[in-house]
Amino acid sequence: QVQLVESGGGLVQPGGSLRLSCAASGRIWSIDAMAWYRQAPGKQRELVARLTNGGVTTYVNSVKGRFTISRTSAKNLAFLEMSSLRPEDTAVYYCNAVGRDREIYFEVWGQGTTVTVSA
Repeated sequence: QVQLVESGGGLVQPGGSLRLSCAASGRIWSIDAMAWYRQAPGKQRELVARLTNGGVTTYVNSVKGRFTISRTSAKNLAFLEMSSLRPEDTAVYYCNAVGRDREIYFEVWGQGTTVTVSA
């Protein structure tokens, strides 16, 4: 099993920066990719950024050039560096991991961390 715990959310002014962290524990060697999703009030959860073990990154268009996803070489920590934040980035951000453990596909989620962008 893999467990994820996010941290780093908070209140930031428009144009500001924030770094989210996701600590992974358990059978982390079974993780194939990690991602960040977000869910704004009244909206569906959306993929923000994904990073595969092969180093392939994917970003939603609205954050390209402003957000960066990364992961430590030990693969126990993932980050989302956010800059030039906008009010529309306000959401609960969730860490996500997918992989295959003993031939069984899994997908796990963290509990979420709230980011509020407001003056």
